[in-house]
Amino acid sequence: MNIAGAQINSLQEPRPGNQVLPISVTLSVMSTRLPLAGLLHLFVTYVVWGSTYLAIRMAVREGAGWGPFWLGGSRVVVAGAVLLAFSVLMRKRIRPTASEWWMIVVSGLLMWVGGNGGVNWAEQRVDSGLVALIVGTMPMWIAVAEARIERRVPSVFLVGAILTGFFGLGLLMLPLLREGMSGDLPGILVVIGATVCWGAGSLLLSHRPVGLDSTVTASLQLLTSAVGFSLFALVMSEPVPTPTPTAWGAWVYLVIFGSVISFTSYLKALKLLPTQVVMTYTYVNPVIAVFLGWFILDEPITLSMIGGMMMILAGVWGVFRDRHHRNFDLYRLKAPSSRVIPTQR
Repeated sequence: MNIAGAQINSLQEPRPGNQVLPISVTLSVMSTRLPLAGLLHLFVTYVVWGSTYLAIRMAVREGAGWGPFWLGGSRVVVAGAVLLAFSVLMRKRIRPTASEWWMIVVSGLLMWVGGNGGVNWAEQRVDSGLVALIVGTMPMWIAVAEARIERRVPSVFLVGAILTGFFGLGLLMLPLLREGMSGDLPGILVVIGATVCWGAGSLLLSHRPVGLDSTVTASLQLLTSAVGFSLFALVMSEPVPTPTPTAWGAWVYLVIFGSVISFTSYLKALKLLPTQVVMTYTYVNPVIAVFLGWFILDEPITLSMIGGMMMILAGVWGVFRDRHHRNFDLYRLKAPSSRVIPTQR
């Protein structure tokens, strides 16, 4: 991750017996004003990704007519075809190697069938805002997995941040734990599993990236995951979809805005804005989802929900802050030594 889109131009360290220039770390930001186009793309990412939880809830709730896996499968096959057609028009390489195919299929099944499919299934019984808050814990799961994979002892700050976020997750679940394994608790457990699946797929791609354009990778992930969705729908004996007009509208929104437009805006924002600015969507999306669920579907907002949300957001902030400082220290260690002025004797 970039250090707020900045470059370290000079770093000087004292050495015994020498007089050195003062230690200076110059952060040269490309512009003091963020480009308007980048901010508009980020705004689209905020609003659309935050609203997809509401759209899913409207498509799969009782009487809406969509089964969770038929919804996911039909959504990804159309969105994947659109992105692949765009990649062909842009003359991108669209034929993966055998190893790239393996990575695309595995990550796609984890992220879309396991991740998105789990969210779709859970939102049949769990409020959209609550689902969004649980999914918002994903950076903490990834941080735990990264520390394990890299065999790195996490810092005390990171441990505190993760514990804070997970305590917030427990606070969200507390009212349901008191009721036992009934009501929404099974759905919440599925959301937690879906969050882990999406994080695992993301982590797999980040550690073994494929040599394809990101749009091509996404389109092939979507198309291959459509097969997984269809198999799950058949195994779960989902009925043939009979969506209501509202559910059809939610499906169209998920395909056009939730998959194609928002993904494109996210990539554009990453090109135009500092990475840490773009990553603020992690904080904003759950808040938007909670607000829309309350405003449109009258989903309740309780004190435990507010407290859990604040603790989860604090935990996510801590994870990003720890990563920022680790990357900064790594860059400093690798930076070339600056000019040293010998002491006159």
